[in-house]
Formats: sequence, structure tokens, C-alpha cells
Amino acid sequence: MPAHHRQLPIYLKGQEIFEITAKIIDLIPENDEILSHVKGMMLEDAALLTVKVSGAEAGDLYDIRMENAAIIRKAGRDLFTHCTTLEMYGFTDTQYLVLIREAIEAYKVLFREWVKGFDAWNYSIDDWGLFNPPGINPESGE
Repeated sequence: MPAHHRQLPIYLKGQEIFEITAKIIDLIPENDEILSHVKGMMLEDAALLTVKVSGAEAGDLYDIRMENAAIIRKAGRDLFTHCTTLEMYGFTDTQYLVLIREAIEAYKVLFREWVKGFDAWNYSIDDWGLFNPPGINPESGE
């Protein structure tokens, strides 16, 4: 797979979010069981923001790209929610969480533009019926 996807604005912003998240969650005390659990989820969700862009770009087909986009959307939403969880469970450095939230808001703008560029007519039929282009019926193949 060509490395051009690593130059996409959405990929670069995803990397930035991962780096910000990694630095902030390093502030979580290891002996806090709940926050340590959240820490792992945050790192995983932050990583998905670049990993799934790579998968979408490599897959190229509309259904693969849309599936990856849905996973990215969930990861971004979950990462945002994890910030609130940290606040609720006593994370003391909450002033840094705004950095993650603002970066996710900027990522959403890039995400919407990226998804608009998907070629809906470069597809294989999704027999689950979830990620077919508009008007394509998985039962008939049309």
C-alpha cells in the first residue's frame, strides 16, 4: 500500500490525537484500577483514528471504506466520552482534556470531508446490507 494515506490531513490529525492522548493518560496513576482501565480504552480508540484510515485507503471499495469510517466515528465518540469518565472518576489533571476534545472536533471536520470523497460506485455488494451505495439491494445485486 502506498504511504500517501499518511499525508492525508485526517491521518495526520489522528496521529496528533494519539500523541496528545498518550501524553495525557500518562498522568493517570497506575494504582487507580478504574482510571487505568479507561486509559487502555482511550489509547485503543485514539489508535483507531489512524489505523482505520489506513484500512479504508487500502481497501478502496466503498463498503470497506464506509465500514472503517463507522469504526472511526465510534472510536472518536468513545474517546470524547472517556474524557468525561476521567472527570467523573477523579482524574486530577482534567484541564488537559480540552486538548483531546478540541482535537476531536477538528478531526470531525476532516472526517466529513474525507467521507465525501468516497466513490460510492466503486463497490462490491455488502451482503449484510449496511454499507451498500444508495439504491443497491444485496438480495438482487442491483
